[in-house]
Amino acid sequence: MSTPETTETQQRVEPTAEPSWWHQSHPTFAGITGFFAGMLFVTALPGGFAGVLRLFFPYERAQDLFPLVLIALVLPIVLLAKRKTRRFGVFMVIGMVVTALVVLGVASLVLYFMVQYDVS
Repeated sequence: MSTPETTETQQRVEPTAEPSWWHQSHPTFAGITGFFAGMLFVTALPGGFAGVLRLFFPYERAQDLFPLVLIALVLPIVLLAKRKTRRFGVFMVIGMVVTALVVLGVASLVLYFMVQYDVS
């Protein structure tokens, strides 16, 4: 067997400037990043918003302004509306829903066991 020779019809592949592990065109890239973005959206955004409000306003005023965090729900809606970001938006909404269900489920179980086994 001889080694294959390069011909003029074959194209050389030049290395790209991006790292090899950053595959944005990979089919699961949008799914994984969207899911974890949804998880962060549900957990970190309300807490961060409450912290920033508390830094700038007194407690009562910050408590009154906290429902404004719902304005942030515009982001997933816009991601779902645009065709180019729809796949990311769908997985972001899935991440948000799954995270909310897990948090509510665990909280309800903890509350149930605390009430059930209350030793007064």
